Amino acid sequence: MTLFKMWVETAAAQALGWTLVHSLWEGAIVAVALAAALCVFRSARVRYAAACAAMLVLVAGVGLTLIRVIPNARAGSGEKSGSFALALTGTGQAPLAAGAEVGSRISDLLPWLALFWIAGAFLFHLRHLANWIAARRLLRIGVCCPPVFWQEQLDRLALRVRLSKPVKLLESSLVEVPAVIGWLRPVVLMPAGLLAGLPPGQLEAVLLHELAHIRRFDYLVNLLQTSVEGLLFYHPAAWWISTVIRTERENCCDDLVVSTNGNVHEYAVALATLEENRAAFRQAVLAATGGDLVKRVRRLLNQPEGPGAAFAPVFSAGILTIAAAVGLAAWQQPAASRVPPPYDKWLNEDVAYLITEPERAAFRNLQTDSQREQFIMQFWVNRDPTPDTPANEFKTEHYRRIAYANERFKTARLSGWKTDRGRIYIIYGPPDEIESHPAGVSYQRPPEQGGGTTSTYPLEQWLYRSIEGRGSNIIMDFVDPTRSGEYRMTTDPHGNNAPVSAPRQ
Repeated sequence: MTLFKMWVETAAAQALGWTLVHSLWEGAIVAVALAAALCVFRSARVRYAAACAAMLVLVAGVGLTLIRVIPNARAGSGEKSGSFALALTGTGQAPLAAGAEVGSRISDLLPWLALFWIAGAFLFHLRHLANWIAARRLLRIGVCCPPVFWQEQLDRLALRVRLSKPVKLLESSLVEVPAVIGWLRPVVLMPAGLLAGLPPGQLEAVLLHELAHIRRFDYLVNLLQTSVEGLLFYHPAAWWISTVIRTERENCCDDLVVSTNGNVHEYAVALATLEENRAAFRQAVLAATGGDLVKRVRRLLNQPEGPGAAFAPVFSAGILTIAAAVGLAAWQQPAASRVPPPYDKWLNEDVAYLITEPERAAFRNLQTDSQREQFIMQFWVNRDPTPDTPANEFKTEHYRRIAYANERFKTARLSGWKTDRGRIYIIYGPPDEIESHPAGVSYQRPPEQGGGTTSTYPLEQWLYRSIEGRGSNIIMDFVDPTRSGEYRMTTDPHGNNAPVSAPRQ
């Protein structure tokens, strides 16, 4: 307690206390000025610049106030109240006696206010440091390099937004939304499975949004912004200005995406889809779902040059509703949220094609890891053709099929086990015969179709001589309508865009 009393009796504590008091009305003036500017300007870039300028003015005002009151704090205790008041009002008149008495009492409390500010600023900066360290750890833990195709796509998009700095793309199992980490060597983190779960157009828009953050140096600005928030944690105006900065920052990136990509509705759907996977996220990273999603979607869709602008809120609500279902389907994780890792991977990947619905429901309802381990052990025992032997031939063969499918059938968009060929291989094993036509085949069109010779897309035919419960001599046809190596099961090998269906006999 003696150290605290020694501190509150110093001129620095007195000056800091008065600075905190005066910063309240100074910040109020800055906030009113910013509010007036926001009412006048509609451009996101101008509003963002105005908010950043307001934050700088607020910080500069606090610093100048501290510099101005320090000499008066050193003048002595006889003029504690009057000297500080005169220093900031610029008047030479002595304060009234009653005012001096009240001011003296306030002056005695101000050093304790400074002590509270020091403790609060330390805690806030400690929290920001912890968030920054946690964000940096995301670059080392649970990450992997995506297929080269996606890194090349990111580099191509970087050229479109005139970004010369190299940007690295990583897939992470720890993030729930795309995010940017780093300034000198920026990294874009994509949630695991997102590259395969969103349509290409929406993925391009999301990547453009993250590149926009990098091009605008938003990561560096965000670090400086959080530092100011720690210093002015007590100030309502500082938090409001900071909120405006974050909102307009996202709007600026949205505008860049729209101006580069051009498809407003597709980008709005992408934002809404990502929102379904959003959780509380660290402020040390910049995510595509930052800010108020509904306001961002309304802003994107409410273009002044169309009569449909009035229906933008309704359209936004519709997008959110549709995206809820699309997001769940795209992520293919309807039950993973209730099953902790690594058991969610076992349930939704390892045995996705083996487990029955009653077994799946029973596994979801388990409460402890020991129960889950017992369930998994019994699951494989029930399928072991020779339970009296140490080895489980069924389990060994199943994981061999998964490994082969992931190595043989993977594409730029999907892991091998997710493809149609991978699924059939895992369920039924290797086919007895494979007829492959990587360049397609030619055939004669019937007269009713105009006759002549035409060619198909690349195709494969798999023959299973016998499948228990399904029959014998089953032929499964796979076509590659995009020529990307992703063969899709079809009932018509000559149909270039034939829909995916069940195997035909």
